[in-house]
Amino acid sequence: MERPGATTLRGNPFTLIGPELKPGDPAPDFTLVDNALKPVTLTDTGKHVRIISVIPSLDTPVCDAQTKRFNEEAAKLPGVDILTVSMDLPFAQKRWCGAFGVDKVRMLSDHVEGSFGSHYGTLIKELRIESRAIFVVDPTNTISYAEYVKEVADHPNYEAALTAARGEASATA
Repeated sequence: MERPGATTLRGNPFTLIGPELKPGDPAPDFTLVDNALKPVTLTDTGKHVRIISVIPSLDTPVCDAQTKRFNEEAAKLPGVDILTVSMDLPFAQKRWCGAFGVDKVRMLSDHVEGSFGSHYGTLIKELRIESRAIFVVDPTNTISYAEYVKEVADHPNYEAALTAARGEASATA
């Protein structure tokens, strides 16, 4: 499924591949790669509440800020795991985390298959990078919050995602 014009980059429209997920939808499976080059599926991410922060590339200012923000918030979110997904190579993710002391979010790369992007509707067809999005997934692998940021250069609604994650975590505690 293609969604032409579903996202923009500096005002230029691009096509997203995959469905537009909504709260209540089952979280689709995926195969990502971690920094040790091991495959990671949805099941491998555990049974906690998860915030999945999707970014185009760590080497851009908004992605850098978004990942650092969630790394700071992670300590204040017991029972919530935070994953960052991008097309960056695992080596680049590991280098970036080391350079900035980011150690509370789990970095995962979609560069091998693009399965996360195509299953979550965040893969930009023309650029083969992820669009900016945030998903909160509950312990039963149901999406409880989804935000697709229309303009890739804009920040997501951090507070809405954090509030959704806190609500899910307190409901399962």
